[in-house]
Amino acid sequence: MIIDTLSNADRYFCLHPLFSEAFNHIKSLKLETIEPGNYEIDGVQLRSLVFNKQGMTVAESAAKFECHNKHIDIQLCIKGSEQIGWRPRNTCSHPKGKFNTEKDFIFYDDKPDMYFQLKDNQFVILFPEDVHAPMIGKGFIKKLVIKVLL
Repeated sequence: MIIDTLSNADRYFCLHPLFSEAFNHIKSLKLETIEPGNYEIDGVQLRSLVFNKQGMTVAESAAKFECHNKHIDIQLCIKGSEQIGWRPRNTCSHPKGKFNTEKDFIFYDDKPDMYFQLKDNQFVILFPEDVHAPMIGKGFIKKLVIKVLL
């Protein structure tokens, strides 16, 4: 997991061949006015989802404590204050159902080990070993998630 600000994104281009394209796409957007929805960036390799919705409680978010096998998430807080729960996947022992290969996720009944906060123009990069519970907060949270194919 990596947490940083959008102004430092170029430091991470070397970690994945699609990170440069993903962050350059983010920087090309008018984040203040982008509408919620799903957007294709580069076929199945890069796609984005934009949310602008009421934050959840810890319990609501933890009910969907998730991770992925085929994708890395770049989650950017556009506006608001978002808490995200986190735990290493190798310490989770209570899967909630089977892995959904079509949607690339599995939920866990385990609880996060820690919580961190994102504010405007801060992002987190979540790898397949990062189980996460996002969108915790009061008020509306506007965020963008880039799905990067491994």
